[in-house]
Formats: sequence, C-alpha cells, structure tokens
Amino acid sequence: MRQLEDLIDRDEPAWPMVQHWIAEAAVPVEVLPVDPQSANDALVVTQVTTRSPMGAIVHNSAGIFIDNGWLRFLAGGGHPRFLRSLPSWNAGKSDRFYLVADDVLGGFFAINGGLFGEDVGKIYYYAPDSLQWEACDLTYSEFFVWALSDRMGAFYESSRWDNWLIESRELNGDQALCVYPFLWAEGPSIGERHRGVVPVAESWTLQLDLQKQLDG
Repeated sequence: MRQLEDLIDRDEPAWPMVQHWIAEAAVPVEVLPVDPQSANDALVVTQVTTRSPMGAIVHNSAGIFIDNGWLRFLAGGGHPRFLRSLPSWNAGKSDRFYLVADDVLGGFFAINGGLFGEDVGKIYYYAPDSLQWEACDLTYSEFFVWALSDRMGAFYESSRWDNWLIESRELNGDQALCVYPFLWAEGPSIGERHRGVVPVAESWTLQLDLQKQLDG
C-alpha cells in the first residue's frame, strides 16, 4: 500500500478543479468539512491520489450534498451529518464494484470493477424502480460534473414529488427514504406512496434481498 505522502499530490492537486466545477454548478452544492485525520485515513485506505477528483474529494470533504442533499457523494466521512466514508461504506462489499454515491430514494452509483461488463471504470446506477444495475457510460469525473448540471434534475424528474425538497433536506448522508409500495411495484405516483426514513445501509440490504427473491 502507498503511504499518505505518496498519495498527496502537491504539484497538480485536483481539488482546485473540483472547486471550480462546484462554483459553476447549476444546482445547490454543500461540501461538508472533514477532520484532517479522517481525511488522511480515508485517503490511505482508498489508495487514490489527490491528483484525481476522487482522491481530492475524499481528502478535502467529509461528503458532498448535491441538489439539497438529493444526491450524496461519499468522501472522507466522520461528519455528524455524514458518518460514512468512501472506504468504510465499501468495506465488506464486492471487490468487483465500488460504491461512490447514492440518492435519497435508495439508488446507488458504483464504479464497475468487472462485475457489470467490460467497461471497467465506468459508473453504473442501481435503480430502485427496477432493482437492476444500469450503465451510465460515464467515468467518475464525468459523473461528478453530470451531477452538478441540469441533466441530473432531468434524470430524476419522474422520481420527484411536490415536497421532495423539504424531505430531502431533512435527511443526513446516512439516511434514505423507504418508499412503499416499493418503486418497482405497480401503484400510485411516488407522491401518494408512504415514505419513511431508514438507515441507508438498511435500504441497500433490503433492495439486494428483494432482487434475489424476484430473480428466484
């Protein structure tokens, strides 16, 4: 494993570029401050240099809330509003994908490590309305820029309801909404379904279990 000093790029750090992307964002963005020790620990476990946007985000934020917390990018963690870090959230999961972000409805974004096909390094979305992984045809950096644009709102347009903004803001980065009837099941519009707050870890486990049951 590379040591901390080998992972911090002082000549060409990506954080100024990430900050520029955030400044130009079409949606609200909140960067949570990170404790230096948590940032260092997360970077070492992640093993990505700060020359890359992922490494820069991990080392300079506890997490990033996009569009009033609708979408959350995992980073250094340890903040009261976002305890999960990028490496801790992936610990014990598959080494053939790497979870990097999730939304309030229990949708998960992951980097393909070989599980989903030959496009290794590209982002896939686990959709709660289909319980399937869907190709996004974006790298991590492209995905982050996409999330800051109007295209993200268009992507979720059919998944939002009248009070989504209020409910999204009330969640922290370790919570999600469990919608019932489930989004993959027939029923009324999402605004008319029951929505309850659950730990995001519970949302992840529940959806994988449901997928296995439906797949037989």
